[in-house]
Amino acid sequence: MTRFVDERRDEYSVEKICEVIEFPTSTYYAAKKRQTHPSRRGVTDEDMVVEIRRVWQKSGKRYGARKVYRQLRREGIEVARCTVERLMRREGMSGLVATRRRPRTTVPGGAAGRPTDLVDRDFRAPAPNQLWVTDLTYVPLADGRFCYTAFVTDAFSRAIVGWQVSDSLHTELALDALEMALGTRQDTLSAALVHHGDRGVQYTAIRYAQRLADAGIAQSVGRKGDSYDNALAESVNALYKKEAIDRHDSLNDTRDVIHVTAEWVYWYNNERLHSWCDYRPPLEYEQVFWQGRPVQPPTAA
Repeated sequence: MTRFVDERRDEYSVEKICEVIEFPTSTYYAAKKRQTHPSRRGVTDEDMVVEIRRVWQKSGKRYGARKVYRQLRREGIEVARCTVERLMRREGMSGLVATRRRPRTTVPGGAAGRPTDLVDRDFRAPAPNQLWVTDLTYVPLADGRFCYTAFVTDAFSRAIVGWQVSDSLHTELALDALEMALGTRQDTLSAALVHHGDRGVQYTAIRYAQRLADAGIAQSVGRKGDSYDNALAESVNALYKKEAIDRHDSLNDTRDVIHVTAEWVYWYNNERLHSWCDYRPPLEYEQVFWQGRPVQPPTAA
């Protein structure tokens, strides 16, 4: 409204224009004064918007107000969460929202000799490398084909300790992710480590079970037709889709997916704030745990 008045001031007085459009003259002058003499809150808001935008952009525009607020507080910047919410809303900044559903990637394996469920939906661990969860998810490619990603996640910190991308759902996909996890964590493996997955043929295959046995890892498998039995691994897949895959209009082949996945896993482990970890990145959370603990603690009762 002030712009409308300014554009016609050469022809008419401010008072006349305001009278015609029924706009209070005092309101016009107050708005003009704020342009040259902004309020203290206005100045503070503009400074804070710079910090909020910096954190939001550094997250790859993934963070919503809650995570932006937590990161600002980690950096020692004093701000109220409601202020972050208000300014992000005003500036059109928002976090990512999941938009896709995953198709079926789990083909049940044979019932003979299948491991039991040792987790029973309790995805907590007293230390790193005492409970790993794993699952597969699909990634659509630009030409209508799919490739597939496997993750191995540590339940203690939610850190991704192994992953692999492949253009097929063969057992090698899951095995390669497991081998990465074993190599990454070889110095801190626990004798009590449990590996939990779903009933897919990749995780119930004889070769996969044998590799776990060779490494001294107990195998656990969820029950039939119940995604809650592998809920932690499912949640990692959902974050991967939302924060990495869905941000790209098209991925041409597995090489593109590998590149995107590698970048996301590094960010997820080293920079992403997790509420489970008291709003710290997973590997930082583990580092804090290991301070003064050179060996694995006893297992939980």
